[in-house]
Order: sequence, then structure tokens, then C-alpha cells
Amino acid sequence: MTEPKRYFDTTINHLDHKGNGQAVVWRENEQGNPKKLKLNVPLTLPGEEVHVQVDRPTKKRSRAHVTEFLKTNSERVEAPCPHFEICGGCVWQHWSYSGQLNHKTDYVKRQLEEQGFNAALVKNTIGAETPWNYRNKMEFTFSPEGNMGLHEQGNFRKVFDMKTCLIAGNDMVEAALEVSKWAKEHELPGYLKDEHEGLLRHLMVRQSFATGEIMLALVATDRPDGKLKDQVDNLVQRITEKYPNVKSLLWLVNTLWADSIQAEETFVLAGRDFIYDELAGFRYRLWWNTFFQTNPKQAEKLVELALEVGKPQADETMFDLFCGVGTFSLPFAKKVKSLAGVEIVESSIESAKRNATENDVHNTYFLANNARNGIDEVREQFGQPDLLLVDPPRSGAGGKVMRRIGRAQPKRIVYISCNPESFASDITELTPFGYELVTVQPVDLFPHTVHVELVSLLELKK
Repeated sequence: MTEPKRYFDTTINHLDHKGNGQAVVWRENEQGNPKKLKLNVPLTLPGEEVHVQVDRPTKKRSRAHVTEFLKTNSERVEAPCPHFEICGGCVWQHWSYSGQLNHKTDYVKRQLEEQGFNAALVKNTIGAETPWNYRNKMEFTFSPEGNMGLHEQGNFRKVFDMKTCLIAGNDMVEAALEVSKWAKEHELPGYLKDEHEGLLRHLMVRQSFATGEIMLALVATDRPDGKLKDQVDNLVQRITEKYPNVKSLLWLVNTLWADSIQAEETFVLAGRDFIYDELAGFRYRLWWNTFFQTNPKQAEKLVELALEVGKPQADETMFDLFCGVGTFSLPFAKKVKSLAGVEIVESSIESAKRNATENDVHNTYFLANNARNGIDEVREQFGQPDLLLVDPPRSGAGGKVMRRIGRAQPKRIVYISCNPESFASDITELTPFGYELVTVQPVDLFPHTVHVELVSLLELKK
């Protein structure tokens, strides 16, 4: 049998939803007939001509690796991170920031055009003033060998030993590396998923850029007392002496098979079980499992834009669906007569209530319920809303929720999205109820990744 051809010259024609280059080549099968082979080519940019080696040339789709660049994109730059080509955290460090922003604008436009909306309503993406060291939260994983880092690109089972991270805050990275150093010195094993064995699973680190406070939450399969007491005491000593801004050092016990950051038991090793953060002039308490915007500077821009397009008035009633801990609720509540927030996560609702009280906001009502049923419940209590804000997860609000929003007939709807595809699909549900898309403003909260957020306004036609 003839060995199939593995090397091809090709051109990258577009990028997929994960930011990888896509190309097409033609191969011949055993009968000599040409067959199309679709290639996934990481670390490439649109228009680049490349010589590639194909992993599985007999398949219809295959991953390919560049062996030589025949022509490069003029926007290609040198990636500054030493982990770039293996790390799955950033995919576009090799692309100029202006190029990234233009691509994100075009992506939002394409999603709206596919659903029949006017792409001219989309403004240019607002970029970050500093596209590095912007994240206030990171989740690292321990390998079975005890190395701490992020997963390799395209290989979720393999973790590389992290030495730096250029998108996280510097203080966060230094504190995390101290935990990694401690684990290696004490020869503490990482977690082996397939065998459900090992000790250290994850390290979650978050920092308030406003207050400087840091939280370290170590996830392990055993308690920190008993046989681990001496090692844990050493960790506490090292962290408290070297990093006084660590105000919360936690040990989370997770013996479950599911490999996610969760806790059956929580131990406070030092400090408190939360840290304080601030956003748009409001103060929040953040626990280890609190959802909060990951890029605080750009998140403030989201709040400013939402207020700008929503135009809240002092005599209006407002609903906030998927309200979380009140990130948008509190700034809007200061400008309206009353605000009702709905969120399915009960702990977030309790945080929202506490945050409202601590920020002297007393015209809010927070309900723990799903958005579909919650909107009906708050309508019964508050009547028809004048203004409605919706900020759903990546999967979107869904047709049932959007149709309930349409039936509620708010004058204006502010839709904040972290997924332009689900956003475009969702707002099609509002057209039959008389709503018109007025403006869409993309905002880049995650430089060097494919993700883009947006703030939009829809108005009820007069």
C-alpha cells in the first residue's frame, strides 16, 4: 500500500471559533481520485501561505503543523510568552493587537448578518489600554508529577510546568509560583484523573486590582490537618511572610470524580474566606466560588456603556436577568426608582443582597430563580418594566426567556453578551414583539484570545 502524502503547500483562508487557521488541500486516494482534506492549522493567521505536515491524511479533517512559512501575514508579531506555542490559554499572541480587534469586530458583524440584522450597527471593538496582566482570576492545575500550570493546547490531559503568565496580574503569578515551589519541595503528588489518585488538584488565585487583596484556594483530595499538618503549616508561614496582601488562604477538599474546582469542605488557613473588590465605584465581597468579571478595567467600561445606551431614568422600573452578585444591578439601581434582579445561583443572590446593603442601595429586590420563571414572578410584583437588562452565560438566554422578555414589553432592552453567536440567535426572538436593534458595541475583555463581549440596545418600536 502506498504511503499517503503528508506534506502540502496551502493557504490559510479563515480562522475557526477557537482561533486556529483553516485550510483545504486535495489528496488522492488509492484509486487516484482527488479528495478534499480540511486542515486545522494552529498558530497561523488569515492569508498566510504555509508548508504543512498533516497528522491523519486519510481522514476528511485533520490537524496540521507548519513546517515552513512561505508567506506571512503583515500583522504577525513575535509572541512574548515563553509558553505560547504549548499553552492553551492564549491563541493570538502572534497577532498584532489591532489585528485581533479588527477580527473581533468582523466576527460580531458576521454573526448578526447571518441572522438578518444590519452589520452597520456594529461599532469598532473597544480594546484594552493594556492588553497584558489584565486577568484578576486564574485557575491552575497540578499534573500527576506535581507540576503546576495550564493545560497544553489541544491536549486537556497534559499540564505543563508554568514559569510565568503574561495575562495574569504579576502579584497573582508570584504567589501562585510560591505554592508550586512549596508543593515540589515537599514532593506532594498531583492528581491523576483516570486513576482518581493523588493529592493536589487545582490552585485558584484571584486578586482585587482595586484593593490589592489576593485569595489563594488550593484544591486537594485530603484534609489539611492530620498527616499533612506540618506541610500545610509551612505553606501558611511562607505565604503570610512573603505575601502580606494574601488576605484569604483556603484549602478546599474535593474527593469527587468530577475534575472541577468545587469543595466538599472548606478550611480557612489564614485570613478570611473572602476578599474585597471594587467595580464602578461599588464594593463587593468575593468568595472562592463567586462569579465576577475577570478583567476589571474593561468590565467598568461595560458598565459605563450599559448605562450610556440604557439611559435609566429616576421614575423607571427595571429588571436585571442573570444578575449575579449585582455587578450591573447596583450602578443601575442608583438611577432608577426600583430594580428587581433574578439569578438562579442562591449564593450569588445572597451576595447581591449583601452588596446592596453595604453600598447603601435600598431600592433593590433580588430573587433566586431561573430567568424564565423569575421574570414572571417579578412582573407580578412590580408590573411592566420600563428597562430590562439581560447578561446571560455563553449559551445565551434561550428562546423561552427571550419570548418572555418580549411579552413583558419593556421600552428598552440592554443585552450584554460574551458570545456573539448566541446573542444574534437570541435577539431574533424579539423581532416579532416589535423590537428593533439600535446599536452593538463590542468590547475586548480577553486580549490574545478569541473571546469578545458586547453591549447592545434594542428598543420597542413606537
